[in-house]
This record gives sequence, structure tokens and C-alpha cells, in this order.
Amino acid sequence: MRILMVSDVYFPRINGVSTSIQTFINELNRLGHEVTLLCPDYRGNRQTVIDKDHRLVRIPSKKVLFDPEDRYMSRRRIYELLPWLQQQKFDLLHIQTPFVAHYMGVRLAERLGLPSVVSYHTFFEEYLDHYLPLIPKRILRGLARRFSRKQCNQVERVIVPSSAMRDVLLAYGVKTTITILPTGIPLEKFKSGDGKRFRHKYGIAGTRPLILTIGRVACEKNIDFLVDVLVRIRLLVPEILFVIAGEGPMLPELQRRIERENLEEHILLVGYLDRETELQDCYAAADIFVFASRTETQGLVLLEAMAKGIPLVSTAVMGTRDVLVEKEGCLIAPDEAGAFAARVVRLLGDASLRRQLSRTGREYVKRWHAPLFAEQLLALYRELTGEAGAQEQSNANAGITRYRTEFNG
Repeated sequence: MRILMVSDVYFPRINGVSTSIQTFINELNRLGHEVTLLCPDYRGNRQTVIDKDHRLVRIPSKKVLFDPEDRYMSRRRIYELLPWLQQQKFDLLHIQTPFVAHYMGVRLAERLGLPSVVSYHTFFEEYLDHYLPLIPKRILRGLARRFSRKQCNQVERVIVPSSAMRDVLLAYGVKTTITILPTGIPLEKFKSGDGKRFRHKYGIAGTRPLILTIGRVACEKNIDFLVDVLVRIRLLVPEILFVIAGEGPMLPELQRRIERENLEEHILLVGYLDRETELQDCYAAADIFVFASRTETQGLVLLEAMAKGIPLVSTAVMGTRDVLVEKEGCLIAPDEAGAFAARVVRLLGDASLRRQLSRTGREYVKRWHAPLFAEQLLALYRELTGEAGAQEQSNANAGITRYRTEFNG
């Protein structure tokens, strides 16, 4: 098959959507299918750049007001690609994000005569007020619901990574069929990593207790809550170090809080790390991975930490409910700083429990191996294009049913 994807984000912009797109593209390519991705250019090019294999098309883009990490793709430049896109003979169009990519994706699908599917990765309702504080939260939530409902009803199929996100969209009034299809992780990429090298680079003693979180430093990731947790842990584990790997709009505010509360010796900000090298070392250096996002639609970093054998302490809210099972690599904590801190302290003090969670996590995460979910995505594509034979579609439906039964209850 030949698949056209459209997204408002992709590497070098680091986030879960970029990771999901890359993972599925790699797996679809491995299965013998071709994917072309239209995404923003981040280098200031004024002309569209198409790579030599016609697999990656960078669209000239402008910075987004109030969010310098993201880009606004030129609609005109996308329209100019229409004759070239018609020559590529795509079978299906897959929209990955809800901004320019969505509106242009819907129009391209119409002009190219392609079935369209959208992946809904983000729970906008819960955090738009942090970015648009002058507009009342009630109004923003109403707009987010209408916006999501209208977009999802413009395509032939909606893909969500978790049952929680499906339930949200159904409550909004989405009528399009919704398929739960998470992003798996390529387990082979999480076998490397040198924790000693990471600790040496940052001058961290080999025996110092280290807790880690990885992700965008933004309000929706609930970083302030994790700092509250760190403050409580420090009372019982004075030598504790909290490493935060990521960047984002909340970073200046976080730095001010660290200075204000004299936490410089206990919080280390390392920014974004190369996924293939430094990030693997960072994971390997940690004793415990901590996570508390209230808006996560899946939580790929949780699976990555398990694959590395790092025990977790995390809340189970929204999409992380589908990922986390108590004692299967993690301790599930309430969304309350004192109780969360108590679980971290307990785990830091119990090496046997850490080894147990490391072992069960590595075993559990095998269920989330990326090729399993890529095959389900391909079956969905074939269903929408009419290519799936009866037996093949029956097998695909059975696979999806097994996933829902096993992970969603």
C-alpha cells in the first residue's frame, strides 16, 4: 500500500506524536508498504523540500504564537503539491494532528479521492486554559468539544490510543467509528544504555538515589506536582536527585521555582536528549521513573521505562489507565503528593521490590511490541480501502478484540 500521512509535528520536534508517527512508519516500511509524510520544516526553508525517496516532505512553516516549539505549515505550499501528490497514486490519507494538517488533509483526501483516517492523540479540553488564560475555562472546554466532534466526523475512521480517549470522544458526540489502537514500542531500541556514563557526565554519585521523568516541560505534564512530591521525598531521603529530561513553555517558571525553594541540589534539568544515545543512558541511570500527567492519551515513556527495566511510580489517569497494571512494572499512586511520595520512598528503600518490578515490567511490555500494532493499523487501512479479504479482516478484528479484552477489561 501507499499511504499519505499529514502532521503538524515531527522530529526534530520531540513529543509523543512524533514518536508515534515514526514508530508506525518504520513498522509499515518493514512490512513492505510505503509511507509519505507531509510535515513542517523547522529550519526556515522557503521552499518545500522532498527527500530523495519521496518519503518525507518538509513544508515551509512559521512559528506559532505563544508556542515557539511548534510550526504553522503554509497551506499554499501544500496546495502547490497537489499535481505531484496525484502522481504518487496513494491508497489512503492518514491525518495525525488537528491543525493545518487536519484541514488540509481533509481537502487533499477529497481532491485525491482517498479514504481518510485521523489519529486523535491529544486531550485538548483539559489544558487549553493554561495557554489561553484570558478566556473562561467553560468557554474553552465547549470550543474544544465542538472542535473535536466536528473534525472527527469529517473522516471515515478515528483512531485513539486508549479507551479513555474513546470515551471522551463518544461523550462529545462523535459519530464516526472509533478504533482503539495504541502505539507500541520497538523493544529492540531499549536494550542499550549506560547509566554509569550518564551519572559520570553530570557528576552524580553512583549510589545517589535518582528519580526520573521524561517529557515536555508543560502544564499538562503536571511537573509542578512532581516537584511537590520531590519536596516531600527530600524530608526522608535527603540525598535524593530528581532528573527532568525535556523542554517546554513551563521551563522558565520551573527554573524560578527551583531557585526560590533552594532545590538546585535536588533537581537536575538536562533538556531534550538524543533518543538513540543520551536518552538511553538517562533511563539506565534512574532508580525509579515517576509520572503524573493528567491529560496523557497513552504514555509511551511509561512503556519505554519498563522496557529499560526501570520500576515506575505513576498516577493512572486518562490513557495511562490502559497502560498501567499494579505490580506489573509499577506502583500506581494517587494524585496526591504525600501518598505519591510515600510510594517512591517505599520503593527506594526496597531493593527486592525494585528488582521484582523491573522483571515484571520487562515481561509485561512485550505485549506492547510495535509490530503487533502496526499489523492492526495495516488491517484497518485495508478495510477502509476495500483490500482486506474476508479471512484477513476476520483475523484483524479478532486481534483488535483480543487487545481490547486484555488491556481495557
